[in-house]
Amino acid sequence: MLRYTIENMTCGHCVTTVTKAVQGVDAGAVVRADVPGQGLEIDTNASSEAIRAAVAAAGYRLTPV
Repeated sequence: MLRYTIENMTCGHCVTTVTKAVQGVDAGAVVRADVPGQGLEIDTNASSEAIRAAVAAAGYRLTPV
């Protein structure tokens, strides 16, 4: 499981965008988001670098926890 904080994730649309970005790298990834706490947990087989790059391309910045 990968854990991050994510900047500027403020709504359900943001969660959908981030989830689609992650699942573009790993279609089977499970994404759990905490919008108020700006936390993100991802169950994936993809590398952290690949996930971070995909989410960055979607306009968000991840910081590992």
